[in-house]
Amino acid sequence: MKTDAVEFLQLQNDIRHLRNKTERLEQEINELSQRAPENRATIVVFSGDLDKVLAGLVIATGAAAAGLETTMFFTFWGLCVLKKTQVALAGQKNIKEKMFALLTPSGSKALGVSRMNFMGIGAKMLRSMMKDKGIASLEELMEAARGLRVKFIACTMSMDAMGVTKDELVEGLEYGGVETYMADASRSKVTLFI
Repeated sequence: MKTDAVEFLQLQNDIRHLRNKTERLEQEINELSQRAPENRATIVVFSGDLDKVLAGLVIATGAAAAGLETTMFFTFWGLCVLKKTQVALAGQKNIKEKMFALLTPSGSKALGVSRMNFMGIGAKMLRSMMKDKGIASLEELMEAARGLRVKFIACTMSMDAMGVTKDELVEGLEYGGVETYMADASRSKVTLFI
């Protein structure tokens, strides 16, 4: 009888130990799952070169079409892609900001290519060859990306540094700094810098 009581107490102790171990394992699994990458893709668009931005948009639309929640974070020269075609230089800009606006592309149609640009001829040739082959233009890819719910985020720090205002950029953007990018990138399966 005494042996049965000892065995019963040992069994209860083993069960309590297993429950505690199970709770710790569940907590560890929960913590790991919170840090695990989600079904997301994040692309930093640093370049303002037509060919590089095209590649970024092709990847973004492909990722979104494959079911990944996709974000494109436009910073520094990448902001040129998001500029409206006509930008007024009057207003709150100082002389350096006005000069910078004049020297940088004014929208996606003014982007040059990274190699063999030859004062814009390279970009015109690339666009013409793409049209001849039935390949979507940069502007069509941007619309396709938006249709696939790709998030476009303009870097506010780069906007400040380059003197770019929200009024100069196309509609439908989100705005954020490095913390916004890092929050997306840290949860993404795919992170690219273009």
